[in-house]
Amino acid sequence: MSSSFTDDDSRYMRMAITASREARQRGDMPFGAVLAKDGEALLIAMNTQVTQQDCTGHAETVLVREAEATLGKVAMAGATVYASGEPCGMCAGAMFWAGITRVVWAASTPEIDAALGGMSLGARCAEVLAKASPAVSVEGPLLGAEAVAVLQGKS
Repeated sequence: MSSSFTDDDSRYMRMAITASREARQRGDMPFGAVLAKDGEALLIAMNTQVTQQDCTGHAETVLVREAEATLGKVAMAGATVYASGEPCGMCAGAMFWAGITRVVWAASTPEIDAALGGMSLGARCAEVLAKASPAVSVEGPLLGAEAVAVLQGKS
């Protein structure tokens, strides 16, 4: 699942981790996501489950909704999402339907479960997208320790 990551990959992931820290500070679950394409960060989003009272307000679904509304679906086609936590099945599906072709995550599903407890689908993002057509590349972890520190409230 891991890959050879670039400096841009690390930069975008740090943006997602910063968004996760901001989400935690405002009372939401500590997750952030960045949409990037052609060497540019197009949009940053964070979890809104608590502040918007939306159980589907995971950072990745918020990102997809905001991107489609502000940039149009064409902006997501072939783009990469950087997620501070490994996306759940709902988020994996949303990114697939949006046309995103690469997902890079920081903290793994088991690390998220260990840090936060609570409900868990248990399915890994790569498992959910394994038979996707067109294919979606799922890569991680990248900067996992930094993301886990935010999950644990240490950063």
